[in-house]
Amino acid sequence: MHKNEIGSHIEEAVEAIEAKLIDIRRDIHAYPETGFDVVRTSALVADSLKQAGIPYQTAIGRTGVVGTIDTGRPGPTLLLRADMDALPIHEQTGLEFASNIDGKMHACGHDLHTSTLIGAGILLEGLKPHLVGTIKLMFQPAEETSESGARAMIEDGVLDGVDMAIGFHNHPDEEVGSFSYVSGIVNGSSDEFSIVVRGRSGHAARPHMANDPIVAAATLILQLQTIVSREVDPMHPAVLTIGGIEGGKTENIIPDAIRIIGTVRTQHRENRDLIENAIRRQCEGVSTSMNVNCEFNMVRGVPSLINDDALTARTMKAIAAHFGSQSVEQRPASLGAEDFALVGEKVPAFQLGIGARTPGRDDKLHNSDYQPDERSIRNGVIALTLAACDILAADRI
Repeated sequence: MHKNEIGSHIEEAVEAIEAKLIDIRRDIHAYPETGFDVVRTSALVADSLKQAGIPYQTAIGRTGVVGTIDTGRPGPTLLLRADMDALPIHEQTGLEFASNIDGKMHACGHDLHTSTLIGAGILLEGLKPHLVGTIKLMFQPAEETSESGARAMIEDGVLDGVDMAIGFHNHPDEEVGSFSYVSGIVNGSSDEFSIVVRGRSGHAARPHMANDPIVAAATLILQLQTIVSREVDPMHPAVLTIGGIEGGKTENIIPDAIRIIGTVRTQHRENRDLIENAIRRQCEGVSTSMNVNCEFNMVRGVPSLINDDALTARTMKAIAAHFGSQSVEQRPASLGAEDFALVGEKVPAFQLGIGARTPGRDDKLHNSDYQPDERSIRNGVIALTLAACDILAADRI
């Protein structure tokens, strides 16, 4: 097969399986599973890989699945990753294949991702005689939870021998047929914290006989908002958000304690330490000045994802060569978090954006009425297959 024939071959191959991939997506959508509890979805993935003749392993990172396409010829190992988990949202789409599970929905498009990677695997298995090296297909649980499925799969060895990795995500704000990328830092790290402000309870009419944790907590919350505005370099994106306050149940009782929870997001590693230390310092200050005790706990989550320049350029060049330069666009970075960043800490990585806007709609991720365009599956399969062929067979096809 000549290099200029690969695109038309991929187009024909994906056309033959597109209906099947849509059926797989709708099946996954109708039975969403969250976190690591993706048992049914993992079984469906394993069965799809088995039918395609792709060797696979299950129970990687608890419920992850890894398919392996070994060409039998020496070369690099490329990992392609898709996430499988849904969200704890009650679906409101009214679609005929809407969620059958109350309170669970694929509102981030991971059903699209799973089907797309199955399709790419099928095509790449068929192209194996023209490739070198190895392709790993990483089907990951628990991307949406604080306990990371990527971390669990890495601990179980999914990156052993891997030289580079490509992930992808659907984008309902981008047209179907378009593909996007971010240069360098893609998104933010995500760390969670809790602060328990302990005082002494008492009667609302005698506050002098109590140590009021509510007033102390209010003071602390306002002070925490000065950390980003007055301690972080203004040229470095960062945000500290208080997401919850809990404590007190009765109008005339000063409670014993107030609990505050929140997140910290930033794009620069050094600011994670700076902000954590600043929160700790302010907790100590309020404890002293307001005669309370602030118990602070920070749980480090995922780091920022940093796209590898060379892998980004090579992938987007392959896509532009097939779909046209007008199909490729650069998008700005954000402070959203993505645990594919843990893969990017270990090997050069790139996350591709795939346009999924349904005509006439203005969908948003994590929304109960989310309805992405299923043509994004086909486009994603083609893009991933083109990228893999360019990386593993640039001089052989």
